[in-house]
Amino acid sequence: MKEKHIVSFSGGKDSTAILLMMAEKGMQIDEIIFCDTGMEFSAMYDHITAVKKYINRSITVLKAENSFEYMMLEHKKRNGKVGYGWPDMRNRWCTSYLKKDVARRYLRTYEKQGFKVIEYHGIAADEKHRANKNQEKNIKYPLIDWKITEQQALEYCYSKGFNWDGLYEQFRRVSCWCCPMKGLKELKSLYKYHRVLWEQLKEMDKKSWNKFRLDYTLEQLEQRFKEEIFIEEHQVSIFDL
Repeated sequence: MKEKHIVSFSGGKDSTAILLMMAEKGMQIDEIIFCDTGMEFSAMYDHITAVKKYINRSITVLKAENSFEYMMLEHKKRNGKVGYGWPDMRNRWCTSYLKKDVARRYLRTYEKQGFKVIEYHGIAADEKHRANKNQEKNIKYPLIDWKITEQQALEYCYSKGFNWDGLYEQFRRVSCWCCPMKGLKELKSLYKYHRVLWEQLKEMDKKSWNKFRLDYTLEQLEQRFKEEIFIEEHQVSIFDL
């Protein structure tokens, strides 16, 4: 059976590392696909453009029929509710709709043509448990095979000149900027370094039938972050005296 070797590229450190390493090793790469959620940081889109130039390869951009904001706020559900609302750990509809389903439909077109599709996913050796949840035989995890950790993958990308305009200094993960699964430290970075996106987040939260977080409102977090940043910026070290 003919094979198609396809790299699933998110643009993050791990998928960037496997793409660059596979290219360096001369491994077969028939296509590179990127599922665009429409909610990536602008620096991520710049990074993807830079990677394309570096490897001199095109990247197939896949998009869902409807946008994240439409599905979150306007999509009419069978139960009568309008919009899926903010995703959470129990219902990550965004990952399914904007990424997994889009990729599956696209790859199925190759299968219908008689190809065996081999996918390459960016999961690092120290996150092997994520790969264990997915038992599909035709998905490969090169970083696990090569025993490359998340930190090593990031350092490798830095060594090749990719720095995401500092995003990894602000966030542990650089997926969708509006992800409710972000911790308080990352939300503080969003408020501090990406104020326009923070304001957009508040507007989206006003329109959603469920709230961004259960423990704090975004307004409460904003006040907390303001106070913390003020203290941090006005702390005087004894060595400054």
